Amino acid sequence: MTAAENLRGIGLMAGSMALFAIEDMFLKFAAQGLPTGEILALTCLCGWAFFAALARAEGRRTLTRAALHPWVLARNAGEMVGTFAYITALAAIPLATVSAVLQAMPLAVTMGAALFMGEKVGWRRWSAIAVGFAGVLLVIRPGLDGFRPAALWVLVTVAGLGLRDLASRGIPREISTTQVSAWGVASVAVLGLAMMPFQAAVMPGTWQAMMLLGALVFGTAGYWAITSATRTGEVSVVSPFRYTRLVFAIVIGALVFAEYPDGLTLLGAALIIGSGLYAFARERARSRNLARSRNLARSAAEARAKSA
Repeated sequence: MTAAENLRGIGLMAGSMALFAIEDMFLKFAAQGLPTGEILALTCLCGWAFFAALARAEGRRTLTRAALHPWVLARNAGEMVGTFAYITALAAIPLATVSAVLQAMPLAVTMGAALFMGEKVGWRRWSAIAVGFAGVLLVIRPGLDGFRPAALWVLVTVAGLGLRDLASRGIPREISTTQVSAWGVASVAVLGLAMMPFQAAVMPGTWQAMMLLGALVFGTAGYWAITSATRTGEVSVVSPFRYTRLVFAIVIGALVFAEYPDGLTLLGAALIIGSGLYAFARERARSRNLARSRNLARSAAEARAKSA
């Protein structure tokens, strides 16, 4: 990747985080008057139609046996749990708190990969994970006066979306990203439809319909931007800019909802972000050392072949 491509990737990543933060604002407004199941059903049915159309444009079908692949089903389960918990948390606690805890997701994925997928994680990255989750405890502060039980929904979100990301690694490469996305949002739509008979249905008014439409537009644009970012720049370069989402969330929370994070929340967020950035840096150094070792081994093999 060239420097220009990485710079463009960074811009796309930061832009996607701004778009997702605005999507969260619209969802938070919608969740104040609509039941969770209805929000999930309406937004995800539209999302499914979008990704199904993209898959069709690529010449791929969404109704295939590949949709029943075990890793796809595991990913869908994580998507359902994570999305449900996320909407529930947005309705109950400040936007900055939700976003701060959500920043721990890369650390949770690293821990899950080490525990369940055999990925090697050194003591430095384990230390970063421990510091990051200490930051999560500062934000949520269980047992203290500022504790809100609803904040635990964000931990469920992290667990669900962490499962989604881990399962994504096991999905065969011949299955396209568009197909996987279509199946993921379809599963959440099914969850929403299943929940609706147990919740009082509400006919969305003009304001609520506008909020749902805003969430759809900005969420779809954010998905396009983050996908483009990871395909434009180096992942190790653009990924740390995911943390800009918290900055946008704090600004929106203050300006729109008059939510101002206190000192403990900011300290916890700083620990989460700092540990995440350190983990990214360690992973990048590890990748470089691996590439250097491979190049040296290749050069040695070529030298032996020439002298033989």
